[in-house]
Amino acid sequence: RLPPASLTKIMTALIALERGHLDDQVDIDLDSRTMRGSTVMGLVPGERLSLEDLLYGLMLPSGNDAALAIAKHISGSTDAFVALMNQRAAEAGLVNTHFANPHGLDATGHYTSAYDLAVLTRLAMQRQDFRTIVNTRFRVVHGAMNTYSLGTLNPLYGRLEGVDGVKTGFTRSARQTLVGSVTRDGHRVIV
Repeated sequence: RLPPASLTKIMTALIALERGHLDDQVDIDLDSRTMRGSTVMGLVPGERLSLEDLLYGLMLPSGNDAALAIAKHISGSTDAFVALMNQRAAEAGLVNTHFANPHGLDATGHYTSAYDLAVLTRLAMQRQDFRTIVNTRFRVVHGAMNTYSLGTLNPLYGRLEGVDGVKTGFTRSARQTLVGSVTRDGHRVIV
């Protein structure tokens, strides 16, 4: 059991895709400028974006602000969303996983394992909408107030043939984390 950092966002995205609609409009009331030392997509109060746009902000630049906005939209509160995350982890048989937040910043009781991450990623990659998002290298998103240029942090793109996702992360406790997916000749390998 180890801290996963932003690999947590794989579960956040999966739940959002299972319980929300990509065209849902989400009103933002948080200010990413107060989230010092955190990776953000740059959300500000009064912004309005689709759930799809927030998912790109979650998975490409690893926006912790997007994670919180998604959690509130899907469940009404971060705590309720985290309960959903843990329920979904149990349903998926992730016995070495427990979530304390939707973004992956270090917290007591926030952990997973390499095996559980592979199982979770395999489950998420069965969804075309998830595959499309994590296999995107760059996307421009237009909100009601701002335009966001979102680029992936995945270092595997351009280095390996067939890379099609998934997610990177970093915290002081977790250090560098990565779930990668490569598909060649119709066969996917998740590491």
